[in-house]
Amino acid sequence: MVNLAFVGCSHIHTPSFVDRVLNRTDVRAKSVWDHDAVRAEANAAKLGVAVADLADIARDPEIAGVIVCSETRLHEELVPPLAAAGKALFVEKPLGMRGDDACRMMVAIEAAGVLFQTGYFQRGTPQVRFLREQMALGNFGTVTRMRASICHSGALGGWFDGEWRWMANLDEAGVGAYGDLGTHGLDILMWLGGEVERVAAILEMGTARYPDCDEIGEGLLRFKSGVLGSLTASWDDASNPVSFEVAGTEGHALVMNGDVYFQSNKVEGADGRSPWTDLPEAVPAGLDSFLDRVAGREGELVSVREAANRNVVMEALYRAAAQRKWVDVENS
Repeated sequence: MVNLAFVGCSHIHTPSFVDRVLNRTDVRAKSVWDHDAVRAEANAAKLGVAVADLADIARDPEIAGVIVCSETRLHEELVPPLAAAGKALFVEKPLGMRGDDACRMMVAIEAAGVLFQTGYFQRGTPQVRFLREQMALGNFGTVTRMRASICHSGALGGWFDGEWRWMANLDEAGVGAYGDLGTHGLDILMWLGGEVERVAAILEMGTARYPDCDEIGEGLLRFKSGVLGSLTASWDDASNPVSFEVAGTEGHALVMNGDVYFQSNKVEGADGRSPWTDLPEAVPAGLDSFLDRVAGREGELVSVREAANRNVVMEALYRAAAQRKWVDVENS
C-alpha cells in the first residue's frame, strides 16, 4: 500500500479526488494539509486521517507522493520543496499562475527527478486518442486546421458562488474560464499539433456573474508546423456538443456528443456519414494514471515541460486579448 498526502484541498475537483483515493486498494492517504484549518479537518475526516504540517509531510519517508489541490497562487510556494523532498507530484492544472512561475516549477521538478502529473484527463478518452492515432497514420493527409471547444454552464449554474469562489478570482487562480477550461483543449491541440508559434484571442465577461474574471473566450493559434488552430472555452454554455475537430487535405474528423464522425480518402468506409465505432480503448489519465504509476503500474503521464508550455501559451492568449493583437509565443 502506497501512502499519499493531500496538500491543499481548495480545488473543485478535490471531493472527486478524495473519493478516487478512497476507492482504491493500492494507495491510501496518510495526511492532509491546507492553510484553511476547517477545510483541512473536513477532508482529513473524509479520508480518516490526520491533519499534518507541510514540513512533516515533506520529511515523512512513508509518504511517496502528494496531490496538490491548493489555490493556484500557492503552487510555487508548495511544489518546489515537495519536489526537493523526493515526493511524486500530482499538481492540479494549470501548473502556474502564468508562464514564468510554471517554468520555475518545471526547473525545480526536473532537477529533483520526481514523477510528475497534472490533470489533463482528456488524453485518455477514446475520441482524442483516435484523432492522434489517425494523424500519426497520415489518414488526414496534411493537417490544415484543428479546433477544440471545452465549455460548461458553471457561471450559469453558480458553481463558483461558494467555497470554490477563488477559482473565479484572477488573483487566486491566475485565469478565468478561458484558462481554467481552455487549458484542457489547449493541451489536446498541442498534444496533436506540437508547439505554438503565434496566438490571438478575445475574452469576455459573459454573464458577469464573476466580474473578477473572464467567463468566455475564443482564441486562434498558429502552430510551428503551419497548422491553424482555434480554441474556445466558456462557463456560459448550456451544452458543448462539438468538442474537437481535425481537418486535412485527405480527411476530416468531428467529435460530436461523444461520437466521432470520420471521413478519409485513405480509409475504406470512412465516409463521415455515421459514427465511427472502431475507436481505441480508454486509458487512465490525469489523477488515475498518477495513482497507477505511484502504485508501481504502467500509466501515461504529462511531462512537467508540457504542463509549463501550456501555461506559457495560455498567458500569451490572455496577453493577446488584452493587447488586441497577435502575440508571439516562446515555449520553454
